Amino acid sequence: MEQFESYNKSLINGDWIEGESGRNYQNVNPYDQSTVNTIPLATRQQLEEAYLAAKKAQEKWAVSSAEQRKEVLRKVNSYLDGHRDEIIQIIARETGGSLIKANVEVDLTISIVEEAINMPDELDKVDELDAAVEGKVNKVHRLPLGVITSISPFNFPMNLSIRTIAPAIALGNSVVHKPDIQTALTGGSIIAKAFEHAGLPQGVFNCILTDLDEIGDYMLETPHSPLVSFTGSTPVGKHIAETAGRMLKRVALELGGNNPFLVLEDADVERAVDAAIFGKFIHQGQICMIINRFIVHEKHYDTFIEKFVERVKEIPSGDPTEEGVIVGPLINEEQVNNALKIIETAKQEGANLILEGKREGNLLTPYVFVDVENDSTLAQTELFAPIATIIKAKSDEEAVDMANDTPYGLSSSLFTNDLEQGEQLALKIESGMTHINDQTVNDNPTIPFGGTKESGVGKFGNPWIVEEFTITKWVSVQKEIRDFPF
Repeated sequence: MEQFESYNKSLINGDWIEGESGRNYQNVNPYDQSTVNTIPLATRQQLEEAYLAAKKAQEKWAVSSAEQRKEVLRKVNSYLDGHRDEIIQIIARETGGSLIKANVEVDLTISIVEEAINMPDELDKVDELDAAVEGKVNKVHRLPLGVITSISPFNFPMNLSIRTIAPAIALGNSVVHKPDIQTALTGGSIIAKAFEHAGLPQGVFNCILTDLDEIGDYMLETPHSPLVSFTGSTPVGKHIAETAGRMLKRVALELGGNNPFLVLEDADVERAVDAAIFGKFIHQGQICMIINRFIVHEKHYDTFIEKFVERVKEIPSGDPTEEGVIVGPLINEEQVNNALKIIETAKQEGANLILEGKREGNLLTPYVFVDVENDSTLAQTELFAPIATIIKAKSDEEAVDMANDTPYGLSSSLFTNDLEQGEQLALKIESGMTHINDQTVNDNPTIPFGGTKESGVGKFGNPWIVEEFTITKWVSVQKEIRDFPF
């Protein structure tokens, strides 16, 4: 059995190296504050060493065979699947996620790697295009981009890390990766161990365990990486885009959301409530795609509230490592305090709190507000907590207008029995993804995952990620002597 807690070092150029900052980070279980492990934080100098190693290693990895890259990814999946039970326990302990959430995360991680196995052949494809010049052959090649910078968040750390790492490596790039230090194991070290086990050449994947106090903006400013892939908050994403943009770097940004869940006039309320419970409370609401606003047609408003609250009261909360628990702790005390401030503001602004939760340490049981105004602080804030916000709409058209009244545009969903009308309304909702008769939390490695407006730039998923992580190059071959006009 692998003792993942012992992996508290950064992986740099194939070696596990202790951070040299002189500062340690206590990685704790957010539920009971027990120590998962203690991490010596790496320095900016060590981060630079990782980039230099990645740049050198990428030159050889770029010309590796498609089969070599596929075999590494197959072995990564074999490792992850073989250590599934231990990984699930670490996810629960480190992120505060339920066992259901942990299983979902491992499944998503493995499916992303499985899909990445299909990507290496893209580098061997050469497209020929028509030429206007006699005797010329136009060819289009895909080349690896170089060193990919990867920065991942705390909420689904393994899944949201691997969706950058696996495609990048599959496409002949190298990676310098920094997980959120709060989830260093599931977001970084376990992935690093999987690639080490798979025989990935040293330096192709580097995992840095550190924080911003040590490295500042170096990952954004380094001249050794042409792309920054980041999942996290919109304010941080804007800073990354601004900083990287000054250097004309590419960015792949999956940011915040204010995701609406619409219950239309002809909806099946029972089905809507079933979906609503999952889409609001999985992982305590700490998901970028989570339902943030329930917008319910007035015809179903009272019935939806009654059935929804009845179900919410039954949701088990507590230690996420225990079978049956759904709502566990938020990631840290700061997140809890932020949630409580939002709750107090909502009360002061007149929202009707019909189900009041309670706090136990970092655990918040569900809160339900109704009669919420769509322009209120509560409705316009990305909550990232088990707080449900229910808004009344007078018509389906008003529901769509309310859905769009936000600077965000990540995910959305609507319930209707008229599927044709549902698709038409889905196209009017300003979000990168809309799900009909489902909730907002959906992912798959073969769909274009990404948002609009302030919810991000770029798309994850095959084949869209291929475009993000490669260079498209035109090579022309003049096979006949060309006559020039002078």
